[in-house]
Amino acid sequence: MNTPGDWRKSSYSGPGDGDACVEISDRRTHISIRDSKDPTAGVLMFPTRTFTTFVEDLKAQLLRDS
Repeated sequence: MNTPGDWRKSSYSGPGDGDACVEISDRRTHISIRDSKDPTAGVLMFPTRTFTTFVEDLKAQLLRDS
């Protein structure tokens, strides 16, 4: 189970509406993601390797589109 201290928000969330962001908690075996506006609504969990591949592919796509 993830404890409140395990969660962190993106550095891009900024002040003010910074709560309108996702939070992430990384463990040895998986990555958990939740909505910072409603952290009790649920958590998505992904195997670490799967999440890492997703983020790398997303970054590559953003670079191609810019």
